[in-house]
Amino acid sequence: MSEFRDFLNEQLQDDEFREQWEKIQPEMNLIRTVSDTSLLQNFDARE
Repeated sequence: MSEFRDFLNEQLQDDEFREQWEKIQPEMNLIRTVSDTSLLQNFDARE
């Protein structure tokens, strides 16, 4: 695993951290979706 993933897994053992992490996941998913969509649109526009 990557160093970040190892660190994250360690931090997720902390209940307070895990609660906050889970709370922001819907927003993070939206950000990833918008970013992925933008990348795909730029890719399609170049072809």
